[in-house]
Formats: sequence, C-alpha cells, structure tokens
Amino acid sequence: MSETNTEKSWDEFQQAGMLWFVNRILHVFGWVIILKYDEESVPTVYPARTKWRGFNPEIEAEGYKKVSKWMAEHGDDLETEANT
Repeated sequence: MSETNTEKSWDEFQQAGMLWFVNRILHVFGWVIILKYDEESVPTVYPARTKWRGFNPEIEAEGYKKVSKWMAEHGDDLETEANT
C-alpha cells in the first residue's frame, strides 16, 4: 500500500472544522494548537498549554456543522481510501 500525502493550507484545515475538533480533544489534556496570522496572513502554528476545557455552545455547534459538511462532501473519497 502506498501512502499519498496532499499538503493542505491551515485555512482549509480550519474551515473544515478540523482545528476545532483536534483542539476539542487536546483540551482534555490541557493542550491547544494556536494558529496566529501575521500581517501577511502567514500563520504561525504552535502547541500551548491551556486552562480551557471545551468551547462554548455556539462554537461547538458551528464546529459540528463544519465537520459534518466536510464529511458529507468527502465521504466517498474516505471510503475509497479506507478500502485501498
């Protein structure tokens, strides 16, 4: 089985709801991934410790909507990749 990695932007990762999802899991351990943009919109990304444990209900709802939409749009590809 050959692995193929396709580089994606942090913007796409965030818009798909994946940053929220990953941070949601990391909050259990007191960690978070920080994404900061400078003047040129080039992100600086780093892990950090946090006291946060979860997000407010509005952010949670929006995150689930984004991830669900992404999964609906990419479901066929995910199934194909899983079966190859």
